[in-house]
Amino acid sequence: MAELISAIEVKRKMYFEFEGTPFRCLDKDISTPTARGGQTLVRVKMRNMLNGAVQDKTFKAEDKFKEPDLEAVPASYLYSDSDGSYFLDQATFETHTLDEQMMGDALEMLLEGIIVQIQKYNGNPIGLELPQQVELTIQYTEPAVRGDTSSGSVTKAATLETGAVVRVPLFVKEGEKIKIVTETREFAGRV
Repeated sequence: MAELISAIEVKRKMYFEFEGTPFRCLDKDISTPTARGGQTLVRVKMRNMLNGAVQDKTFKAEDKFKEPDLEAVPASYLYSDSDGSYFLDQATFETHTLDEQMMGDALEMLLEGIIVQIQKYNGNPIGLELPQQVELTIQYTEPAVRGDTSSGSVTKAATLETGAVVRVPLFVKEGEKIKIVTETREFAGRV
């Protein structure tokens, strides 16, 4: 029997099961009462792992949750078509298919062969976790113009080989390979 987690023990990025659905804690706030006999309340901002919906919920500190039957398996991205995106499990060599809803905007950061973590709930794929950074080539960006810092911004838009548009420093040129932080879609450096 899996151990139960109390609401007060839930931390950021932790997974827990509520009403038969896996959730991930995005943020947590604890309200301690000032009056005697008042209950400590825990407000949790959480993401539903099945449909991606984010919600705020308040729990009593002693409310208990099960640990969800979640596992993350490494898989390489193969391709996408109108039926979904396909990944090859690196351990079992099974092909997993994720639909558009499960993918979200992750396709903007994926190239063929990149290794991701497929999240499974009760053995079924429900989503994916991108690597912290990806290396992508710039397909198009405006050339930097000398003295072009009058707007206060020292970045310019760049279209990557996947179609994603990110902000990059003025010195970055077309055809260069750069690192992008997948969570924030920010420039992290040249390769």
